[in-house]
Amino acid sequence: MKKILTVLVVGSLIIGCGEKKEEKKGGFEMNRTKKEVKAEKTTGEVPIDLNNKGVGPITSVEFGTEIDTELAAKGEKIYSTICVACHMAEQRMIGPAMKGLYDKRSPEWVMNMILNPDGMLKEDPIAKALLKEYNNSIMLNQNLSKDDARAIAEYLRTL
Repeated sequence: MKKILTVLVVGSLIIGCGEKKEEKKGGFEMNRTKKEVKAEKTTGEVPIDLNNKGVGPITSVEFGTEIDTELAAKGEKIYSTICVACHMAEQRMIGPAMKGLYDKRSPEWVMNMILNPDGMLKEDPIAKALLKEYNNSIMLNQNLSKDDARAIAEYLRTL
């Protein structure tokens, strides 16, 4: 009986120690190799186009020769409340700097971007290029009125 039991134990050990089966477990695998990431140089890819009026309700804007200080003050108040989260006058942030904006964009384009950012980002080539330039940071629709957008546009002339 002892011999039979010994043979069974030894036989089990031989069979159990035979070829090892590898089990694959579900889940994720983490690769810790370091990859070099190069920053893409995108400056200069956004075109300057003063004839592009954008996509939206604004088809024509007439700026007076003088800045309307009352309207600009109203625009500054709105800008300071809503826009400064992403835009500074002279410094790039989440969105572009606003100083010198009208050297690159038409007033109609600016107002359409303020009023219709969703449509602009879908259809306007400059808005699409800016989206790419600013790491796909979308401009949110603030649901402003045409009068509010016009006031902001006037304020932007003062920068």
